[in-house]
Amino acid sequence: MAPLPNAELVQNSLQLYRYLLRCCKQLPEENIRQHYRHAVRQSFKVHADEDNPERIQQIIKRAIEDADWVMNK
Repeated sequence: MAPLPNAELVQNSLQLYRYLLRCCKQLPEENIRQHYRHAVRQSFKVHADEDNPERIQQIIKRAIEDADWVMNK
């Protein structure tokens, strides 16, 4: 399964959140979709107080890489 197009356009946390939830919609089974939607929400709660722009960009980059891995799994 290919990642969604325009991942390179994700620049902030809201765009990342939307991108990841769209990726979840493409997963084949409902229980898998629910699991990853929950994981996305939890990760955003954990990192909600992050204010370092460099760290935020690292998190965005890693999240997109992880989403690509899950989509190709």
